Amino acid sequence: MDWRTIPSLHALRAFDAVARASSFSGAARELNVTEAAIRQHVRGLEGRLATKLVKRHGNSLELTSKGRALAETTAQSFQTLARGVHALADSDENRPVGIALPPSFAEIWLMPKLEEFWREHPGIDVSLTPSLSLADPSKEPFDLAIRYGTGRWSGVEATRLASAEYVVVAKPGLVVGTATRDLALLSDYPWLFETTRHEHRDWAERHGLDFDASDNRHYPTNSLVIAAARAGHGLSLQSRSLVQTDLKLGSFEELYAEECTPLAYYLLSDRDLRAKAKILADWLLSRCE
Repeated sequence: MDWRTIPSLHALRAFDAVARASSFSGAARELNVTEAAIRQHVRGLEGRLATKLVKRHGNSLELTSKGRALAETTAQSFQTLARGVHALADSDENRPVGIALPPSFAEIWLMPKLEEFWREHPGIDVSLTPSLSLADPSKEPFDLAIRYGTGRWSGVEATRLASAEYVVVAKPGLVVGTATRDLALLSDYPWLFETTRHEHRDWAERHGLDFDASDNRHYPTNSLVIAAARAGHGLSLQSRSLVQTDLKLGSFEELYAEECTPLAYYLLSDRDLRAKAKILADWLLSRCE
């Protein structure tokens, strides 16, 4: 389509408003512009088409025969455009709320809470994308993202959601005597680590533990690490929010807790959230720990 052969859409929109309101002032109020701007658009349109579109009849305006023909075209065209835009907006609003987040956080922290969310908001579907990458909802096809870290990421809004305070846990009774809560003595026990968790390797090195010691066991996911720890296979370093339920139920015993850590899980969102995503974001933050 060669847009150079078509009059300005601003002029066509102004004329369409004049045709429906039968006045320049009514069209100006509808479009929130000055009456002079409406008159200028209509005069420009008449000049471009080399024909008279409106004429004064008493105290009101009347369309010429060619004006009526153009008004039918603009009315149909703008209605078709409006329906298409509204349909697209409705389709986008009704798609599931997408959220990218670490796999362990999805399985252990979020999944048990979603049942309550769906009881309160049965019309909102949620699509989870477990990922270890740093998803950015402002640049990727997600409404929300959850990240682990300090919350200092440029270009995104991050709100603290859950504590990532590190605790060392084990099946009750695995560690006995003076070793309990003494990190130096705990180094003699087998440790369970997620293979790709570089922050756990760094933590182990800072505290004098050998991440790759022969007695330690490594698993591809944190879910397997937690399952192995529940079975009594060794000690596990975890974010408190991921094992809080196990600690309350007595499945785990807390052996050591790191104090004053800046780490946490943060909820990331774009500033212009659609309605359903905003409901989920507010709900998640109301459950922050």
